Amino acid sequence: MAGATTEQHYTITDQTGRLDKVLAGLQTIWTRSQLDKLIKTDQVTVNGEHVPSKRTVKSGDVIVVAAQTVQTTELVPENIPLDIVYEDADVIVVNKPQGMVVHPAPGHPDQTLVNALLYHSPLSTINGEFRPGIVHRIDKDTSGLLMVAKNDHAHQSLAAQLKAKTSRREYVALVHGVIKEDSGTINAPLGRSPKDRKKQAIVADGRAAVTHFTVLKRYQHYTLISCRLETGRTHQIRVHLQSIGHPLVGDPLYGPKKTIKGHGQFLHARLLGFKHPVTGEELTFEAPLPEIFQATLTKLDKTDLNH
Repeated sequence: MAGATTEQHYTITDQTGRLDKVLAGLQTIWTRSQLDKLIKTDQVTVNGEHVPSKRTVKSGDVIVVAAQTVQTTELVPENIPLDIVYEDADVIVVNKPQGMVVHPAPGHPDQTLVNALLYHSPLSTINGEFRPGIVHRIDKDTSGLLMVAKNDHAHQSLAAQLKAKTSRREYVALVHGVIKEDSGTINAPLGRSPKDRKKQAIVADGRAAVTHFTVLKRYQHYTLISCRLETGRTHQIRVHLQSIGHPLVGDPLYGPKKTIKGHGQFLHARLLGFKHPVTGEELTFEAPLPEIFQATLTKLDKTDLNH
C-alpha cells in the first residue's frame, strides 16, 4: 500500500505564523487537513526538526514535506493458517499470533490477519476497503482473541456492544516491578505523544481510557496481572501500565531496554465475551498463553518466585 516518497522544499521569506497556515498558503498540492495529518505523522520538518502544527515559522526557515504517496493495491486473499476458536454464519473468533498485523497499512501491505481471513470467508464491508470484518484490533506483537464480523449486521451489533462496554475483553500481562495493590483502576485520557509521534501518551485533552487490573502472581522483580478494558484505545494497556511505573516486560516502545527477551511485549488477549448478533446468546472464549509466554512464566516460577 505504501508508495514512493515525494519531497517538496519551501523557504520562508516574509511569511510568519503557524506552520500549518503558512504551508497551506505556500502550495496547492495538499489541503489544510492533509497538511495537518502530514505534520502529525512526522512527514514535515522545519530546519530539519519535526514540530507541531502550531509552531511559528519565520523568515529563513526551511520547510520540507516528505510525503509518502499511497499506492492503492487490491486486497488479496492469502492462504495463511488461522487459529479459529469459533465460527458460524455471522462471526469468527480468531486467536491472533504475535507478530501478525491485523489489517494492511503502510509498510504492511500483505500477510495480515485480514488477508488470511478473506481467503477463509467473506467479511463485513462497514470498516472500509482494507479493514473488512475488523471490529477491534490488537497490536502486532500482542497475541490473543479478536472477534470478526462476516456480515454488516453482525458488524453493527458487535461494534455497538464495544461502544456500550457490554463486551468482555481481558488480557494477561507480565510487568516490571512488584505491584503492591491486589487490584486497581487506571483512568487516564490517551492521545498521541507530543514528544514522540510514534507513541501514545496520557494527555489532558486525550480520549477517555479506563483499565482495571488484578494481580495474579508476584515474583521478585515482576508481576503477572490480568487487565480488563472499559475502552480500547491504541496502546492503552501498554501506556497505562508504564504510567504507574510497571511497564510491560518485552515492550520495545514503552518498556526499559533491560528486559526479558521475547517476541515483543508479554501481553495476551486471553478472554473475549459478547452477545451473539443474531441469537442473543452470551458467548465467552478463552485462549491459552503463547508458548514463549508460558515458558517464561515457568522459568520465573523456578527462579524468581516471591509469593
